[in-house]
This record gives sequence, C-alpha cells and structure tokens, in this order.
Amino acid sequence: MNITVIGGGTGSTVVLQGLKKYQDLNLRVIVGMMDDGGSNAAVRDEFGLLPLSDVRKSILALADTSNNEVWRKLFVYRFSEGNGIKGHTLGNLLMVAMTDILGSELEAIEMFKNLFSVRGEVLPVTFDDVRLVAEYDDGSKVIGEHYIDEPKKHKNIVNFYLDSEAKAFDETLQAIDSSDYLVLGPGDLFTTILPNILVSGVKERIQQSKAKIVYVANLMSKIGQTRGRTHREIVELLEKYMGRDIDIVVVNKGNIPTKAYKRYLEDGENVMEDDLCDGFGRTVIRTDLVATDVIRKDKGDSLDRSLVRHDTEKLAKTLYKIFYSNKNSVLRMVGNLLAHYKD
Repeated sequence: MNITVIGGGTGSTVVLQGLKKYQDLNLRVIVGMMDDGGSNAAVRDEFGLLPLSDVRKSILALADTSNNEVWRKLFVYRFSEGNGIKGHTLGNLLMVAMTDILGSELEAIEMFKNLFSVRGEVLPVTFDDVRLVAEYDDGSKVIGEHYIDEPKKHKNIVNFYLDSEAKAFDETLQAIDSSDYLVLGPGDLFTTILPNILVSGVKERIQQSKAKIVYVANLMSKIGQTRGRTHREIVELLEKYMGRDIDIVVVNKGNIPTKAYKRYLEDGENVMEDDLCDGFGRTVIRTDLVATDVIRKDKGDSLDRSLVRHDTEKLAKTLYKIFYSNKNSVLRMVGNLLAHYKD
C-alpha cells in the first residue's frame, strides 16, 4: 500500500518512524524546501542551496535503525559553540559537502538515503528557490518562513502564498498520483503543511488523486498560526487551499503532561477546541496520541520547539488501522502484491 506523508517537519518524522515498522507499507514523504531559519539560513545565503534540515530529518526517520548508529549520532550532532558553526547540525554540513562533491542536492539526497539504508522515498516538493509570504489581519506582510514561524506577537494570517512560482518535482507528483493514502500533519499549519500545497502542480494532483486524505491534528495551538482557531476551522482552511475535502481527521484525546501544559498556558497557547461534530461530514477518530516524555532541546539549538509531541507508536497503530479499515484498501493491497510478483 502506498502511503505519502506531506510535510517533512518534526511532526512528519514522528509519523514515519512509527509507520516504517510495517513492512507492507510503501512510504514516501514530500518535504517542504522553504525553511530559511537557523542553520538553513546559512545554507541558503552562504552556499546558495535550498534548505536541508527537513530532508535530513526525513532520511533519519526512515533509516534502518539496526545499522549506522555512529553515523546517526554524527548526523544529528548540533554544534553548541564556535564562530560560524554554532547552531549548525553536522548533518546539514555533510549534505552541503556531498552536494558540492556530486554536483546536485538530489544526488546528495540519494547518496545519504543509501548510506542510511532508507526504506522509502524522501521527495523534495520543489527545487526552485522560493520564500513564503504571509499577509495578516492588521494589514502587515511578512516574507520568510523563519519570521512567519516565530512572530513577536500573535496575528492571524489571512492570505498565504509563495513570492514566485515554484514547479513541483516530477517524482513528487508521481507519488501523489499512485498514493492510496495522503497523510497531512501533524506539523505547523503555515510553515510545514501548506507550503507544499502552494507549489504548482501539487494541489491539482491532490484534487485528481483517488487517495483518501488523512489529517492528523496538532496537540496544541501555536502563535501566529493556529492560536484561537478550532479543529474545524483548520480542516476547512486546509481544504480551501487544496480544493478538496479531507476524508479522515485524527484528534488526540489524551492528556498533555502537566508541566508542559502549564508552560503552553503561560505562553498563551492551549488545546484547540474540538468542534468536529458528527454532522461535519468527515470521519473523526479520537484517541490518546500523546508522548509522555517532555521534549528537550539539543545544545546549540536556538529555535523554539514543541514541548510535547505525538507518540510515534500510538500514532502509527492508529494510522495503520485506518489504512486497512475498509475493503477497498485491502483489495488495493492485494492488487499491488499481485502486480509485484507478476513483474
């Protein structure tokens, strides 16, 4: 069965890490290439390359965990000091070096996929150099993923687009075409999920796809993106940009760890209102999806990160049940297996 995750950020890695244990799933992840904060700012400004952090995270999420443990540790190592390298991950620098050696970012991605025995496909949504643009309800406009992701005060985005046209990577479009399920989220609405849909060709292929669309709702709200919005409002916003309805919404009903929850409240965030009533027209699955361990930042990491995340095994089990919850899914799986052995 072909499963395509759209996002590429930390939320997508949680999905991928859990689902890769199911050998009957053919996994692909479509990764946004618009990040321009932290280490990615230097990659774009100093080396003239597209951001590599989400690609790196996706490679590690799909990597064979039984091998290359030393390489994994090196790949995620973040420098906590040093002029010019503080805040950089060694993985990003290695990918820059491999791009220079091989002559293209695509070839560098393929090389590291082989190195880490990746089971699945890591697909950049585009190789065009574009930036995100957000227009707010107070009339202001911001250009750049980093500034949209970490605003100084809360404002609602009313219009969202790219600063120039970006053409989708052909293999990315092919992955959408052949998908049985498309998984959106969890992840930041305006800086992780929607940027992929803005790329020319992606929305159109999603509209034409026969795949069912699953949206995994975030655990908490976020300043400048989902604060004050309900789950239904976010679903409808996603559908507006895609031009197609979401089939299944997965919502957490577990309790957020108390210490982390208090921190969110102090920062002005909260659990979003679940107003996905029975008459909404989508299948809504509510279950405990919270990881009990509080997330801690690595040394040298200056960016704001989520304090709590979805539990990778809980989420994977829930999604796997969804994938095989109807007769058509089973028939598609059997058909894919027969076609494989026939070839």
